[in-house]
Amino acid sequence: MNFSIAQMAKEARKASFSVANLSTAQKDAALKAMAAKLVERTELILLENQKDLDAGKANGLTEAMIDRLRLTPQRIDDLSNALLEVTSLADPVGSISDMKLRPNGMRVGKMRIPLGVIAMIYEARPNVTAEAAALCLKSGNAVILRGGKEALHSNLVIAKCLHEALIEQNIDANAISVVPDPDRAVMNELMTLSEDIDLIIPRGGEGLIRFVTENSRIPVIQHFKGVCHLYVDKGADNQMALGLLLNGKTQRTGVCNALETLLVDAAQAESFMPIAAAALQQEGVKIHACEKSIGYFQQAEAATDADWDAEYLALEIAVRIVDDFDAAIAHLEQYSSGHTEVICTQDYQRSNEFIRRVNSAVVMVNASSRFSDGGQLGLGAEIGISTSKLHAYGPMGLESLTTQKFVVLGEGQIRP
Repeated sequence: MNFSIAQMAKEARKASFSVANLSTAQKDAALKAMAAKLVERTELILLENQKDLDAGKANGLTEAMIDRLRLTPQRIDDLSNALLEVTSLADPVGSISDMKLRPNGMRVGKMRIPLGVIAMIYEARPNVTAEAAALCLKSGNAVILRGGKEALHSNLVIAKCLHEALIEQNIDANAISVVPDPDRAVMNELMTLSEDIDLIIPRGGEGLIRFVTENSRIPVIQHFKGVCHLYVDKGADNQMALGLLLNGKTQRTGVCNALETLLVDAAQAESFMPIAAAALQQEGVKIHACEKSIGYFQQAEAATDADWDAEYLALEIAVRIVDDFDAAIAHLEQYSSGHTEVICTQDYQRSNEFIRRVNSAVVMVNASSRFSDGGQLGLGAEIGISTSKLHAYGPMGLESLTTQKFVVLGEGQIRP
């Protein structure tokens, strides 16, 4: 294949300048055209997707992975609607904030601007191709999409549809690029192109994200794993705590905002642990329990140090009884992945202290960890979740795909 990732990056850089200057109306018109094109090309998309499904089955992909790959008419409709939803989101580009009058009469503020060119590196999820493209376009960025080889045919046909829509709207099609060569060497070269790419966002397993982080010369948004905790405080409402536990652990297990560790205050253990143990057993949850909690379960494995920072992504949970609030905080300081932490409490002062002392990307009081999601937190949509504190932290919506420049308005002032 005669393909140059360096040339693709240069073309994306050139396209980024024109995309950054599109009006909100132009971007929304393009998104609507993209959404319509996906529905219009449903038959073609399904034909190409079937090639990926056939190859995946032949290569022994798990049923869960096959399900992630599979597109159906309904899923394509859902994808089209997701693009339409982005048109309803506020456009952050060009907004000015913090405008202040200086003593010398100058006015100083900040304006939101696109980042430039964003590279997405992700695994076998063809929906990400369209969703990431839509978010980057709305925020005025060009995007290079490098999906997993398992979804190559699906990604390329989705890109073809998006390009057709962009061309119809007189927008440079290089604003959305899908890497057609799944060779690892191409990805390695992509991560060196710091002159043309401004940010890399990897989405996938911990191994992929660590590889990108360790090998990229370009800034990387990191989200290694989501080890989310629920701490049941002394005096907590046990029924509320049970609801938070079951929703967080069993509603959907294979996602990064599912609970992985339950911490229970020793003063609350006698009343809460028996009902928690019965409910978890009924749901078929495998338990990794500390010495103080294992006696509450009919069946449980003794927890090891590895369990305290494990992301199970399954019907499994680590359980620990802690001496008090400070011990819970100490556990989080040692084992938190920086994703989401929840406290169940009826003590207003302790809830405020939890918020102040715990510095994960999302900190919750009496709410399920499953709400740690861009759409649920009011962002409308997210391109990923950052557990690194620089630039963006937590679910990343449109605003996180921009930065700010200083704007100074003067009347001839000179510095003495």
